[in-house]
Amino acid sequence: MRYVSTRGRAPELPFLGILLSGLAPDGGLYLPTHYPQISRDELEHWRSLDYATLAVEVLRKYIDDIAPDELAVLCRQTYTAQVYGNGRPDSDCTQITPLRWIEPGLGLLELSNGPTLAFKDMAMQLIGALFEHALHRCGEKLNILGATSGDTGSAAEYAMRGRQGINVFMLSPQGRMSAFQRAQMYSLADANIFNLALAGTFDDCQDIVKQVSADLEFKARLNIGTVNSINWARVLAQVVYYVKGYLAATTASTERVSFCVPSGNFGNVFAGWVAKRMGLPIDQLIVATNENNVLDEFFSSGRYRVRPAAQTQVTSSPSMDISKASNFERYVFDIVGRDAEFVRELWWQIDTAGAFDLTGTALWSKVQASGFASGSSTHADRLRVIRELHATVGLLVDPHTADGIKVARERRTAGGAPIICLETALPAKFEETIIEAIGMSPPRPAAFVGIENRPQRCEPLPVDAAAVKRFIEDHAR
Repeated sequence: MRYVSTRGRAPELPFLGILLSGLAPDGGLYLPTHYPQISRDELEHWRSLDYATLAVEVLRKYIDDIAPDELAVLCRQTYTAQVYGNGRPDSDCTQITPLRWIEPGLGLLELSNGPTLAFKDMAMQLIGALFEHALHRCGEKLNILGATSGDTGSAAEYAMRGRQGINVFMLSPQGRMSAFQRAQMYSLADANIFNLALAGTFDDCQDIVKQVSADLEFKARLNIGTVNSINWARVLAQVVYYVKGYLAATTASTERVSFCVPSGNFGNVFAGWVAKRMGLPIDQLIVATNENNVLDEFFSSGRYRVRPAAQTQVTSSPSMDISKASNFERYVFDIVGRDAEFVRELWWQIDTAGAFDLTGTALWSKVQASGFASGSSTHADRLRVIRELHATVGLLVDPHTADGIKVARERRTAGGAPIICLETALPAKFEETIIEAIGMSPPRPAAFVGIENRPQRCEPLPVDAAAVKRFIEDHAR
C-alpha cells in the first residue's frame, strides 16, 4: 500500500514513511492510493472477533510494512479492558466500544471509556504504540507538534507521556476549553510534555501547526511530527470502531445503518467515509455541528465558507468551535476524482476569498449522492437533550454528544436505517454545562476527582509561528 498527497506534489510513500510526518511536504494530506474492500464474507467472519483482533484485520489492509504479528502485538497491548475501563462503572469495558440503544432506531456507540474520557483515546493510544515502534526501528527521536480544541491534546499527551524518544508540544486556544480539559493537560508534570496556550482560536493553533510543518528545513532538522487528525494513522484507527459499531447493530451483512457524528475538524466522520468506501453497508453519514456550522452550511448549500477567528463563536460544545475543517480536504480530493490540481485551485480560493462554491456544478451532484447529511445544534438544544435523556432513560451525555443526538433525531425516519450516534466524551469533562442542564454535577472517575485543583503549568505564547518554533528549538531534547 502506498500513500499520496491531496496536493499531488509529494512522492508516494509506504505507511511508515508517512506515519511520523503528518502533513505532506507539499502542504497536502496523505491518503492511500485506493481503499481496500471489505467482503460480505469478511464482515460475517469479523462478528466473532474481539476489538483488538478486529483492529488488526482492518489495519493490515493499509499497513504492509509492519509485520502482521508485530501489528497484532501492538493492537493487543492497546485495546484492553484495563486501558478502556476508566469510564462508566456500568459499561462492559471488555467490549471497548459498547453499543447502547437509547430509543427505537437510535443507538449510542460508547467511545469515551479511555484514559482521558474522550473518543480521541481510541486512536491516540494506538498511535503512541505505533510511534514508539517506528522510532525504535529507526533509532530516531520525534518532536510532536499538535493543536487541540480540548480533547486531542489530553489524549495525545496521555498516550505519549514517558515514551522514549518522544516530546509533545501541544498548542491550545487560551480560555477556550473547559476547566476539566485544561486541567487534564496542564496538570501533567512529565518532562516530555509541553503545553503552549496561544492567544487565539483553535483554527489559529491548527494554522501554526501547518506553517511549522511547511518549513521543511525546520521540520527535518527537529523531526517534527503530528498527532492531529491530519495524521492518516489517526483516521485509520478510527475506521475500526465504525466496523465494530456496524457489527454490534446488525445481525447480517445485508443490513444498513447510518452514523451521526458530532464534527468540527471532519476527521472522525471522514473515518466513516473511509469505512463506507471500503464497502461497509453505511446508509448515511450525518454531520452534526454546533453554532460554528461551516460543515452544515456546505452539505446544505454547496458553499464551503471558512470563518475568521473573530467570527468563530465560543460555545458550550467547545471542541467543535472550529471554522476550518482540515480533513475536509481529503473528502474533496475523493469527490473531485483525486484531481490534485483542482484541489489546489479550490484551496487557493479559500486562501484568497475565504470560500469556494460547488452549487450548480457536477461536483455538487456528486456531493449530494455521496451519502452525507447534516444539521446543527444550539446551546438551548444541547441543554434540552441532556435534560431529556437524563430524565427519561437515566443517561447523561456530554454537550457534543447531545448535539449529535439532536441532529440524529431530526434525520431519523420511519422504516429507515437505524442511526448510531458516536459519543465524543464523558459529561464529567463539561461540568458547567451539565449543572446548567440538570442542576447537579456529573459523576467522574475517581482518578479525576479534584483535577482542577492540581498544580498546572503551561506557556502562554502569541499567535506566531516563529515564537512556537523558538520554543520547540529551546526545549527539544
